[in-house]
This record gives sequence, structure tokens and C-alpha cells, in this order.
Amino acid sequence: MGRGFDVVAICSTTGARAGLLRTRHGPIETPTFMPVGTQGTVKGLTPGDLHLLGAQCVLGNAYHLWLQPGHAVVRGAGGLHAFTSWDGPILTDSGGFQVLSLADLRRIDERGVTFRSHLNGEERPFTPELAMEVQAALGSDIAMVLDLCPPYPSMHSDLQEATERTTRWARRARVASRASGQMVFGIVQGGTDVVLRRWSAESLSELDFDGYGIGGLSVGEERERTWAALNASLGALPPDRPRYLMGVGAPADLLAGIARGIDLFDCVMPTRLGRNGAVFTPFGRLNLRNAAVAGRDGPLDPSCACPACVGFSSAYLHHLVRAREELGLRLASMHNLSVLMQLARDAREAIISGTFGDFVAEALEIWGRPEQA
Repeated sequence: MGRGFDVVAICSTTGARAGLLRTRHGPIETPTFMPVGTQGTVKGLTPGDLHLLGAQCVLGNAYHLWLQPGHAVVRGAGGLHAFTSWDGPILTDSGGFQVLSLADLRRIDERGVTFRSHLNGEERPFTPELAMEVQAALGSDIAMVLDLCPPYPSMHSDLQEATERTTRWARRARVASRASGQMVFGIVQGGTDVVLRRWSAESLSELDFDGYGIGGLSVGEERERTWAALNASLGALPPDRPRYLMGVGAPADLLAGIARGIDLFDCVMPTRLGRNGAVFTPFGRLNLRNAAVAGRDGPLDPSCACPACVGFSSAYLHHLVRAREELGLRLASMHNLSVLMQLARDAREAIISGTFGDFVAEALEIWGRPEQA
């Protein structure tokens, strides 16, 4: 299995590290936040917008693209890069999270998952091998194995069964065909059970994947349990492979993950919040619909270089959102993505310069504040 990751700097007082992940479509400087484009698009944004914001890698979802338009269509168009006009790295999630989010529309057995399509009601089997076949057709740079993401809370017996099955499915995916040069990541599961987390990480490490996702967190558990489970996972993973914390994207959580040694992050939160008129600011999360914002002539954040902050006042963004103008929600989404990607870039610079300890303490003072009234 090809290797494409180097750790270039490590913080002397935390687990934070700066790395370089080399892919077929260019390098990814880590830590980094990756925008989510589930169905081949980051909602409301163009590839040009993403380049402007500094995105290094974009996500797609194999399950959703398998349903519509179909992986054969994407392959016929030249792969997901050509199909979407995004020329940078792409990571495709397998659809494991949909096993959780579409629980009413699926059945699980050892072979895989049978989904009832939310589009037309058709029952379609989805296996670890098919998940790899779909991602090979999409031509993503990084493919994720099919896993089982259990709900929180779960009975220990259910949690153990899901964790063990995830490992068995990973073994099958490990030997499945892939696209030329495509990296494959295993996914650590185990809920908030630190013993299961450690076992899952150890079992997957033996399979020698190109990198490892840590899944099944930020699904409703208390943050203390999140970090304990994450620590147990990381402690059993090889230090020379990239580590990807799946579905975590609040600024304070990003910082906490980086401090523990996470390299890659993704989450739908920044664009979902933006489409609902909420933004990250140094003063806490802000609802742009709030009447108080109507009197703010300055930008959301004077230090932010995103289009929303450089070109428009907070009062104007408030007007757009209240008037239900799509531009307002688009700008809010761009701002939120910019915050997270810049935060990761600043963390990387601090790790390399040896100042990460002070940086993260100061940044958490800013980004750990509650939502504004």
C-alpha cells in the first residue's frame, strides 16, 4: 500500500502535529478542515469559491452519489474531479454514517446494508466491496471503508457487535479493488467505550491502511466522553499515518482535536449554520437574524479575509438573511468555512514555529464562547 504522509513538526507540549499528505491531485498541508460536498457540491458554493477560501480537499459521499446520478455516470464523465470541475484532492466517505442517519430505511447483516432509497423506495444492497467499487469509479484520492456507526447511547452488546463487524468489513474492503493511486482509510469505531475504541484501533492498524478515520463521535455524547474515546483511539494508531476525525467542526472542537494529534477534519456544520443565517465570530456564534445586528456597520470579523467580511457590513448581511436573499446565506456559509480553514492554517503555523501551546490557549478563549443572544 502506497505511503504519502510525512509529519513535519510536532508540538513539544501537546499531541499537535503538522504534516504533509501527498495525493494524486496535489498535497494537503495538515491540520486542515475539509468542506463537505455530499452530492458533488458544497451547497451554494462553486469550485472557484472553495479555491478562494483556501480549501485543500473536498468531500463527496459514495452512498449518495451511488444513488444519484450513479457511479457509472460519474465514471463516464471522467471521474468526480471532472464531473464537478474541482481539480484538488477529494475524499469520499463510504456511506457508513448513512447507516446511522437513515436507520429507518435500512437493514444490516454480515454481507452489508440493504437500503430503501429515499428517492424512489427501491431496495438496494450496499456491501463493503461495492462501497470500494463505487469509490474506485468516482476516482477519489482517498476512499473510506464501509463501517457501522452506532447511535448514542447504545447497549454494550450492540456497540461491540457493530465495532467487530466494522473490522470484519474493513478486512474485506482492504483487499477490494481501488482506483490507481487511491488511498484507503480504515475507520475506528467503538462509541464512547475506551476499551472497544482501543481494540478497534489496534485491529485496524494490523490491516495497514493508508490512514485512519475516527468515526462515531459527535453524535450526541458529552464532550468529556468524546475526548476520552478519541484519546483511546489515537493511542493505538500508528503515528506515521494521517488521522481524520469525522464529523467534528465547531471551532473549539477543531482546536481540541488538533491538540490531540488530529490531521483532518470535516463537518456539515459550517455550511448548514450558514444556510440558516448563523455565523462563527470571535464573540461567539451569532444569529444574523437578531435585530441587534441591524445596527452593526462593521464586518463580522475585521481580521477575516473572506468575501463576507471584506465586502459587506454585518448590517447588510442581516438584511439579506431577513429578506431571505440567497446571497446572505451563501456569504454566511463562506464565512464559516473560512473561519475553520484559517483556524487550521494558523494552528499549523503555530505548531511549526513552536508556539502552539500559547496559540491554542488564546484561541480557545476566543472560540469557546457561547452563542450570542
